[in-house]
Amino acid sequence: MLQAGDMAPDFDVPVLIGGVRKQSRLSEQWSRSNLVLAFYPSNWDPVSTRQMVAYQVEREKLEARQAEVLGISVDHIMNAAAWEREIGPFDFLLASDFWPHGAISREYGVLRETDPFKGASERAIFVIDKAGRIRFARIYPVDQLPDFDETLAVLHDLAGL
Repeated sequence: MLQAGDMAPDFDVPVLIGGVRKQSRLSEQWSRSNLVLAFYPSNWDPVSTRQMVAYQVEREKLEARQAEVLGISVDHIMNAAAWEREIGPFDFLLASDFWPHGAISREYGVLRETDPFKGASERAIFVIDKAGRIRFARIYPVDQLPDFDETLAVLHDLAGL
């Protein structure tokens, strides 16, 4: 798994924002703000649902720390669109690491290669600064919601607050 201090690998990926499909390059996102790259195992998973809804609810806290969220799973973008219609809309990007399957998750070292959940990503958070450097990296158990306050503390330091 990539660690704090590593440069974040750039990628181009299909994304949704507010239900609209686009293409996005990671470096375009981090050049505008600090970035919370939130890998999650799958859409429709109850913990993933709570995680993404929490990011939307806490959006003002993230913006105050000059940060945006990019949620990413290996599910197809159309699956993410249906899921977002049910639980969203979200004012942040949801990305699909579907094709080639799990390539981004593998590059970041968070693709599950063994059962259970083989082929899904770990539940992992990477905080990337505006220069593209990883400032925080952590894997959480798939059944555990990431510690939002931990992420906010890292973003607080990056924003110089």
